[in-house]
Amino acid sequence: MKNQELAKIFYEISDYLKMDEVDFKPYAYQRAGAAIEALEEDIDEIYKKGGKATLKNIPGVGKYIAEKIEEYLETGRIKYLADLKKKTPIKLEEISAVEGMGPRKAKTLFKKLNVRNLKDLEKAAKKHKIAPLFGFGEKTEKNILEGITFLKRSKGRFFLGEILPKVKEVREKLENLKEVEKASFAGSVRRMKETIGDADFLVVSKNPKKVMDFFVSLPGVVKVWGKGNTKASVRTKEGFDMDIRVVPQKSYGAALQYFTGSKEHNIAVRRIAMAKGLKLNEYGLFKGKKMIGGKTEEEIYKILGMKWMVPEIRENQGEIEAALKNNLPKTIGYRDIKGDLHCHSDWDGGENSISQLAKTAQEMGYEYIGISDHTKFLRIEYGLNEKQLSQQRKEIDKLNQRQKGFRILQGAETNILNDGSIDIKDEALKKLDYAIAGIHSNLKMDKERMTERIIKAMKNPYIKIFSHPTGRLLKRREEYQIDFDKILRAAKYFGVILEINSSPFRMDLRDQNIRRAKEAGVKMVINTDSHHKNHLNYIELGVAQSRRGWAEKKDIINCFSLEELLKFFRGVDKRNS
Repeated sequence: MKNQELAKIFYEISDYLKMDEVDFKPYAYQRAGAAIEALEEDIDEIYKKGGKATLKNIPGVGKYIAEKIEEYLETGRIKYLADLKKKTPIKLEEISAVEGMGPRKAKTLFKKLNVRNLKDLEKAAKKHKIAPLFGFGEKTEKNILEGITFLKRSKGRFFLGEILPKVKEVREKLENLKEVEKASFAGSVRRMKETIGDADFLVVSKNPKKVMDFFVSLPGVVKVWGKGNTKASVRTKEGFDMDIRVVPQKSYGAALQYFTGSKEHNIAVRRIAMAKGLKLNEYGLFKGKKMIGGKTEEEIYKILGMKWMVPEIRENQGEIEAALKNNLPKTIGYRDIKGDLHCHSDWDGGENSISQLAKTAQEMGYEYIGISDHTKFLRIEYGLNEKQLSQQRKEIDKLNQRQKGFRILQGAETNILNDGSIDIKDEALKKLDYAIAGIHSNLKMDKERMTERIIKAMKNPYIKIFSHPTGRLLKRREEYQIDFDKILRAAKYFGVILEINSSPFRMDLRDQNIRRAKEAGVKMVINTDSHHKNHLNYIELGVAQSRRGWAEKKDIINCFSLEELLKFFRGVDKRNS
C-alpha cells in the first residue's frame, strides 16, 4: 500500500511550508496526510477505480492535492516537494526528529550556522554555537544534545504500528500461495515489542524454492541480502529487513518457539531441557538422537513441564517460573475490550464527528465510546472551554437518544497545569461522565516537583483517568522524571486509573510499568487517543502492550460492560482529597 508513503510525503511538505511560515497550506497537507494514512483501502486502488475525481472524496483532499497524489501514483515522485527541498537544502525530517526542533528552528540554524543535517546539528551544539542565538539558549542546546543521544539509541528501530500492517500483508500473501501449508511471523513482531528491528517469517512448505522465489520478488523489496534453499533475507524500501525460513511440519513448533525468542527466554528454556537430559533447538526436542517433540510449541513446553505461554511475555522476566508452577496470568485477549474512552472528535481538531466515531466503535463491536476532547489550555488543539463542553453534552445526549445497545460517554482530556491544578472548573468536570487529566507542557520539571504536580491533580475528585502517564514518545522523547512508586500509591489511594495509551508513537505505559501497576492493585484503561476514526484500530497495540505487562481482564476497566464501568466510576468518588 502506498498510503504510508504518500502520508509521509505530505507531512514533509507541511513541515517545509511551516519552515517558510506559509499560512494555511501546511495544515491542509497535514490534514490530507492524516486522512490518507488512516485509509483502510489502498489509495492506488481508489485511484484506479475512478481517477483523480475519486481521490477528492478523501477528507482533506481537494483539486491541488489530488493532482499531487495522481503525480505520485503515476511517476513515483512529487515535483513540488523536490522544489521545496532544493530551495532550502535541509534534511528536515532528520533534524525535526530531535525533540524541540521544529521546522522554523531548523531554518534559523540553517541561516545562522549552515546546519543541514543531524551531524551538523550535533557538531554545532557540542561547540556551543546554538546557545547564544536568539530564541535558543543553554537549556535548548542541552536538550538538543540529549535528544540526539536518544535518537542514536533508537536508530534502526521501527514502530510496531508501522511494521505490523506490512507484516500482516506479507503473511497473508504467503498464506495464499498454494505451496504454503502454514505461515507465521516470529521474532519481536510476534512478541509485539513496541519497536521492531526486522521482521521474521516462518513457513511450512514442501516446495521451498517457490516460496523463496516469491519472497524475494515481493513488491517493495529493494535488495536481496541472501537467498538459499530454505531461507532468504531482504531489505524493503521502508528500510527494514525481512527474513524467512521454510521448515518441515514436524519441526514447525520447535522453529516457531526458537525464532520467536526472546534470546533470554530461549536460553532459560534450553537449560531446563538440558537438566532433563534433552536437547532443544530449532529442529525439535531430542532425547539422544530421537526426536520427541517439535510439531507444536505446546508439545515442547508440555514435555519440559511447562504450560504454553503467550509470546508477548517471553522475556525471561518470571514467565518460566510461573509456567513451571502453573501460575501464568490469564492475559487479556485481543477481543476483550468493550469500548475506548480517549477519542478526539472534530470539536477539538480531530478528523471525524462524534457520530462517525460512534458508528466506527459500533462496527468494532463496542458497547460504548468516550469522547475526550482537549480542554482550553491546549489552544493549538482547539481545546474546549466550560461553555463548549456544555454544548457538546447536548449533542451527545441527542445522539444517545437514537442509540440502541450502545452509549456515547462524554469525557474530556484536561490539562494538568504547572501547579497541579486542572484547566477546567470543577463545576464543568462534575457534569462529565468521567474526566481524564494529562501533562502536556513543562515536561522537563524536576522529579520531585513533577511527582507532586501529578499527585495534586489526582486529588481532584472528578479526575478518573491519568493519560499517557510518563509522557514518553517512542524514538523521540524519554519519559519525564517521576517517582513512579509514589504515583502508584496515589493512584491506588485516590482511585485514579492509569492509561495505557495505544498510540504507536507513545505506547505509554511501558510493559514494566504495567506490571508494577498490576502488582500494586492499580486499575488501568487501554485507550487509543484517536484523532481519526481509523485510529480506533490502534487498540490492538495497547492490548499487546498490556499482555506484555501481564495484565488480565480484571486489571483493565474497559473490559467492563457499560453498566459495570459506570458503577465503577461512581465508586471512584468515595475518596479523600
